[in-house]
Formats: sequence, structure tokens, C-alpha cells
Amino acid sequence: MTSKLDQLKQYTIVVADTGDLDAIGRLKPVDATTNPSLLLKAATLPRYTSYLKEAMSRAQGDIDLACDLFAVSVGQEILKLIPGRISTEVDARLSFDTNATRQRAERLIGFYEQAGIGRDRVLIKIASTWEGIRAAEQLEKSGIQTNLTLLFSFSQAIACADAGAYLISPFVGRIYDWYKKSEGRDYAGAEDPGVKSVARIYHYYKAHDYRTVVMGASFRNLGQIEALAGCDRLTISPELLSQLNTEQGALQRNLSPGEPSEPRVSLNESTFRWRMNEDAMATEKLAEGIRQFAHDQEKLEILLKGCI
Repeated sequence: MTSKLDQLKQYTIVVADTGDLDAIGRLKPVDATTNPSLLLKAATLPRYTSYLKEAMSRAQGDIDLACDLFAVSVGQEILKLIPGRISTEVDARLSFDTNATRQRAERLIGFYEQAGIGRDRVLIKIASTWEGIRAAEQLEKSGIQTNLTLLFSFSQAIACADAGAYLISPFVGRIYDWYKKSEGRDYAGAEDPGVKSVARIYHYYKAHDYRTVVMGASFRNLGQIEALAGCDRLTISPELLSQLNTEQGALQRNLSPGEPSEPRVSLNESTFRWRMNEDAMATEKLAEGIRQFAHDQEKLEILLKGCI
């Protein structure tokens, strides 16, 4: 019998959630994603030391520029191993500044283009704040496609699709973490709050013909992945990908277009912010995620400064 990973690839585009080149080469995903935490982890590996030094040399002391150059260098290496796209993230500290987010995204794309890599192979990751969604809307209109990340609520998903975002990354595991702690109980399979969130978004998008791609992210266990087999894409850590690659047994498709969904709605800024305010989980996890990515960005800056 084929592995569960091979079966999953029949229903879903598999994306590697890592900057580990060895893991990507071994597991052969279609796409790959990085974020400040993954770039920080990659920066501690000996094989990336030369990239850190080169980034600092090219940036001539501009640490923000050095971080972007390093991120693009890692992205370039990953693209040599995959047939699809790399997602590269804008500095999380810009999450509440539409213009700064757009400008940073344009700079990242510019670096890829200077390296001979077309826009069709890159997604710019942006936090799903109201300001980030507006930046994504502007970028999409200019031909730069986006991956809206740190997405925890249905309201965020609606706003991202209405803005024309190419792809969203709802965070299954972090939603699960919040409810497990809040409710004092565990969840499995289709009852998992993170799984329910992605399934709801998936069916809403398909019912209303949104072109925005749904990519489940941040998994804690194989059960969450299996419950979302059939989702457009799933971005999975090397550890869980390896487990799927060794697991045997039948894997059924659990998400398909055509399921009933709720009526289409649209949100203005005040409605979006109110609905987020009413969703304690989404508000807390979004803020926490931005803080964590910002802290890891700062740690990466310290590593880069050590290369001077």
C-alpha cells in the first residue's frame, strides 16, 4: 500500500513548512513556506553561515535590508529543490502599517527578480490584520501575489478573499491549542476547532466561487492533517511529513467542493474589527503570533550583527 503522504498528494498540494534544505530535498513537496521563526532556525545551521555574512556585506550595516537579503537567499536555495513557489514573509513589526508592508513586499520581490526568479514563483506572506489585508489588496493589483498568514477567524478569511488574496494560511494547530487550554479538554478529527475552522472557510470559498487558495497550516498531529485531506494545500513540518511518509493505511478525502455553506457576506473595517474583538481566540492568537515572529526577527538580527 502507498504511504499516507503519497495518498494525500492525490487530493492536496503538499507544502513543506521549513527552511531545512535537506528535509525539502528528501520529502519533495511542491511548494515551501518560511517565516521569521523558521529563518531563525535555519540561520543557526552551519550551511547558512555564508548566507548570513553575504547578507550583512551587501546591506552595508542596514540590518532590515540584511534580513530581507538573507530571507531571499534561503528562498532561492529552496526554489532549486521544488517545482512550485516559496513564501517569504514581511517583517511582522510592520503588521499594522499598510504602506510599509507594501513597500517591504515590493523590495523582497525586487531581490528575487534581480536573482532571475519571476513573480510566479514567489508568494509574499503578510499577517492577516486589517492593514495587512489592505496591503495585500494593493499588491495583488500590481501583480505581486500574497499569502495571508496568522489567520484564525472566519472574518479574516472573508476579508482576505474579498481583497483578492492569492492564498490564506489558517493556523489549525494554534486554534486547537487555544481551545484545548480554554476548555480543558482534547479534540480529535472533525471535532477539532482548528479543523472545523479550515473546513468552514474551504466550503464558503468553494460555494461562492472565490479563487483564493486555502492552505491549512500549523499542525500538531497527523489526525488534523488527515481530517483536512482534500483542502487546496496543506503546509506541513518535516517531522509530520516524515510520519506521513512512513504511515500505511487508507487515507480518504474529507474535503470536497459542493458542500452546503452559509450566505456570502462582506465586511467593512469597523465590522471586521468588531467581529475580531468579539472573537477572543482570534484576537489573542493573532497578537501572540505577531509578537513571536517579531521576537524571532529580532533574534535573527542579533545573529546577523554577529557576522560583522
